[in-house]
Amino acid sequence: MAGIKTTKMKNQFKDTLTKIATDAQLQTSHLFIFSKMDKAALGVFQAEWPTIATERRREVVQELVEIAEMNFEVDFSPVFLLGMADVDAQVRTQAIAGLWEQEEPALIGPFIHLLRTDEAAMVRAAAATALGQFVYLYELEELEEEYIEPVKQALLETIYLPGEDVDVRRRAVESVAFFSGPEIIQIIESAYYDENDKMQVSAIFAMGRNADGQWRPRVLAELDNHNSEIRFEAARACGELEVAEAVPKLVALIAEDIDLQVQEVAIWALGRIGGPAAREALEHYAESETEALAMAAEEALDEINIFDAALDLFDFDEDDDEEDDDYDELDDYAGKYYLN
Repeated sequence: MAGIKTTKMKNQFKDTLTKIATDAQLQTSHLFIFSKMDKAALGVFQAEWPTIATERRREVVQELVEIAEMNFEVDFSPVFLLGMADVDAQVRTQAIAGLWEQEEPALIGPFIHLLRTDEAAMVRAAAATALGQFVYLYELEELEEEYIEPVKQALLETIYLPGEDVDVRRRAVESVAFFSGPEIIQIIESAYYDENDKMQVSAIFAMGRNADGQWRPRVLAELDNHNSEIRFEAARACGELEVAEAVPKLVALIAEDIDLQVQEVAIWALGRIGGPAAREALEHYAESETEALAMAAEEALDEINIFDAALDLFDFDEDDDEEDDDYDELDDYAGKYYLN
């Protein structure tokens, strides 16, 4: 009986896979059969997947990535692992992205292999980004040192590799930025002065990741950059580095910037920085008629509230009048933009 049941389920899986491959329009509901596949289903998938048209394979993997980002209960890892060996570069790239939350050291080897050998720059760039997750885990002391040295070596080789595509190099710079030390500082500094605008954008992003206080004046100044991508990354870096001096400029960005994404990340940064002026601005924008800004402000306020609740668990001296004075100038500046 067990064998009959297994055969029936196997046939049902194959029928659904056929629909996924041949339907004129991909039905998202069908894709959940790929979550937590058993051995029999995996065998069918391995046999049938290469026969599916390239465009449909791309569509499937992209849809699986989006589902996984919204639903943490699904697990499409086998699909993504097989996808990394797909003949199509776009599928390989999407498959790497699908493994973004995986922390298994066993993935380090395949990612390094793709970074060093894949013929497609988009795949190498995705692999460089994926390796950044392991650098981050190492910095959190959640990954043993034996695993991290090959990662660091591969990223540094990529950064210094003559003729390497700029998108691959910039992703390597972003990933290596989690490390500390003079060499990493120099890499970020060189990227910042690179003639390529994209590399400069990555340098600002890397400054936030690097968490070194020396970058605070730099990212603060870049909030005024004419390039919206750099303003975006500068705002994010100000949040990562908790640059309190950036609050007035961030408030100004929310009020005046023509790029909605810059406005949203400025709101996010205020949530990370905190303080009376930031809270006042966020409370104002939580009532914004622009839905995206209102939602971003509510989320940022949640972050401030969580932090404040944690602080309430500790006793502090009442004698903090001088610190309150530090915020007066910020309050005055912020009021210019959102108070009647």
